[in-house]
Amino acid sequence: MTSYINHPLLKKDAIESRLYQQILAGDVLKKGNTMVVAPTALGKTIVAILVAADRLYKVKNSKVLVLAPSKPLAIQHEASFKEFINLPCTSITGAVKTDDRVTRWEESRIICATPQTIESDLLNGRYDLSSVSLVVFDECHHGVGSYSYVYLASRYVQESKFNLILGLTASPGSDKFKIKEVCENLYIQNIVVKTEEDSDVKPYFNPVEIQWVRVKMSSELEKIKEHVDKSLKVRLKALKNMGVIKTVSVNKLDILKARGRVQGEIARNTNPDKELFQAISILSAVINIQHAQELIETQGVQTFNKYVARLRKKKTKAAKSLMWDDNFGRAVKMAKEAEKHGWEHPKLREITKIIKKELGDEGQTKLKTSRFNDKSDEHSSKIMVFTQYRDTLEMIHQKLEKEGIKSAKFFGQASKDGEKGLTQKEQKAIIKSFKKGEYDVLISTSVAEEGIDIPAVDLVVLYEPVPSEVRMIQRRGRTGRKRTGRVKVLITNGTRDEAYYYSSIRKEDRMKNQLIDPDVLEELNASAIERMENEKRVKVIEKPKKENDFPIVFADSREGNSKVIRHLTEMEIDVKVRSMAVADYQVSDEVAIERKTAKDFVDSIVDKRLFKQAKELSEEFKHPIIILEGDDLYTGFINPNAIRGSIASIAIDFGISIIPTRNAQDTAAMIKRIAVREQNGERTPIQIRTDKKPVSLLEQQLFIVESLPNIGPVNAKNLLQHFGSVSEIFNASESELQEVEGIGKKTAQNIRKVIDSKYLYFEKEIKEKKLL
Repeated sequence: MTSYINHPLLKKDAIESRLYQQILAGDVLKKGNTMVVAPTALGKTIVAILVAADRLYKVKNSKVLVLAPSKPLAIQHEASFKEFINLPCTSITGAVKTDDRVTRWEESRIICATPQTIESDLLNGRYDLSSVSLVVFDECHHGVGSYSYVYLASRYVQESKFNLILGLTASPGSDKFKIKEVCENLYIQNIVVKTEEDSDVKPYFNPVEIQWVRVKMSSELEKIKEHVDKSLKVRLKALKNMGVIKTVSVNKLDILKARGRVQGEIARNTNPDKELFQAISILSAVINIQHAQELIETQGVQTFNKYVARLRKKKTKAAKSLMWDDNFGRAVKMAKEAEKHGWEHPKLREITKIIKKELGDEGQTKLKTSRFNDKSDEHSSKIMVFTQYRDTLEMIHQKLEKEGIKSAKFFGQASKDGEKGLTQKEQKAIIKSFKKGEYDVLISTSVAEEGIDIPAVDLVVLYEPVPSEVRMIQRRGRTGRKRTGRVKVLITNGTRDEAYYYSSIRKEDRMKNQLIDPDVLEELNASAIERMENEKRVKVIEKPKKENDFPIVFADSREGNSKVIRHLTEMEIDVKVRSMAVADYQVSDEVAIERKTAKDFVDSIVDKRLFKQAKELSEEFKHPIIILEGDDLYTGFINPNAIRGSIASIAIDFGISIIPTRNAQDTAAMIKRIAVREQNGERTPIQIRTDKKPVSLLEQQLFIVESLPNIGPVNAKNLLQHFGSVSEIFNASESELQEVEGIGKKTAQNIRKVIDSKYLYFEKEIKEKKLL
């Protein structure tokens, strides 16, 4: 007879009494901040619910915050907590309007949310964490680097009077240092590990059978790969002769390191050798070829051909060199012919065979004779297929549809190559249809690895292995929830498929050994406790009693996703987020700061934003400043002298001070120092520039002409001085345009092309409407 857990806040007969879950919850409540590591489908969410119920009952009028890395997972948690706890529960994600988020926070006792949304609300002062008695970090292995979990944990420990942290994960990773980083960042003092081998878990754990399915690369693919290999070999030999690499036996990581060394050499030289830029171009081509190799080996010609089509659109020397390369060209030609004849990767035939077999009589027999043999098992098999690439996903989908197999594509929200991503609403609709049996197969990219509620999947097929133990565990966790699970991994003999699979196995074994090693656990726990003690010592430091005593910094709303605002709030700065017309930060009526990372600085030189922004800054403020953040300014493809010339122009021509900083934290510290100096302890009103100064007629004319191809400020002035008006420029012929100094034949042709070409969007819109 089934027994249930009784608690004043839990719904009656809602949660089955499982000893290991109660012990886990008890450990958290007794020992403090805890990471629970357990296989998928063992009920980690139930553990969180049990801990939450206890905290909400004992800490009167407190709240529980449940954080999840994705919107679907946050909403899924909301449904779970509503199902089991008798208290107001809500979800807060970026899809919810600002005012509604505040209302939901105030009116609810349990808030399930995405961390980025909560971070944004905290930074904007919409609410705080002082009343939160428990924070649950689901998929807590994300708590590294600058991910929002890290900031929220720190903020929570500082603000809450009765803090408790619970981290949940099935896969914290194989790297001991990463596990240690997660523990330190989330203030974890105790790690509890549950495995499928534990005696109290076994009765509830459905084993997962893993089968390798080996395929042999076809002769057509071998020939295509042979030409790609030759193309790669030529470039590797060139790099070796240049002294960039020591041997031609290199992998992707070796090439990335080599590129970093060459970029560093370019940065250190005032006048870099042209050979260094040539090496950068060759290294980029090598990276492209290595990716093409992987697609041929592990995916198929359709995916390869689509990648080549994207390469053709690139304007880089590396991409162009591949298109002109004889060997690579032969590979491309052969791949096109192979696709025309339907000569695909053997994996495609194998995956079709596996799915057909699973959906046939044999698959149904297996289901009906499962060891649980209850009525819920007597339905058609549900199959998930995972693949790395959206191109491959489309290829598999088309193949299954031709075979009469009902399948659905499931991928992320980002658009790619003209294909729109799936909205959250569309994703939910697909999952719902899959659950109802409208589709037999769900084909997904990595988006479904984590946090998507897809119960009762009978078979998971991996089109290719991935070299990450975390991702392999997450994919495997999609099956074995209701009955014995099965996973089939397709591996092409003699390719990187094998290396990736062995790598994930080794990493998973290392992870398990570290998590059950008492010495490692003791070291991790000691490190976390030390950080907690350090945090407490920091909190003893006297702070101003009133927020009004803090220096004030106005930040543009577009900086909301940067880590600078986060660090400013940690430095006793009163940050006000506003929509600003000019600059990223303002600390007085006269001083405004434009923050640029090294990459953004270089990009803004290329796309001509830099001098326009510099002009606006110098016109709007008496003492404008540009903070240049990062030490990798000269590691791109642009000539260092062009960067130096731009810096000199900003300082001399526009009178803007340029201050270098190392990272976001250093930038925040510099902004604080400038604010303290400017405000000098006084809280005087600051006039924020929400609108730019009116633009003059001349500025508008220059702006229009500068938008023409290859036209900068100098050429724009020359054109206007020569023709006298914008309309005369637009009416000028190619030959007339070439009469102006600085305007060559190619530039004149491009200008006429932009002016004369028909606007194609309207035609495209009509076609789309006709299709609908």
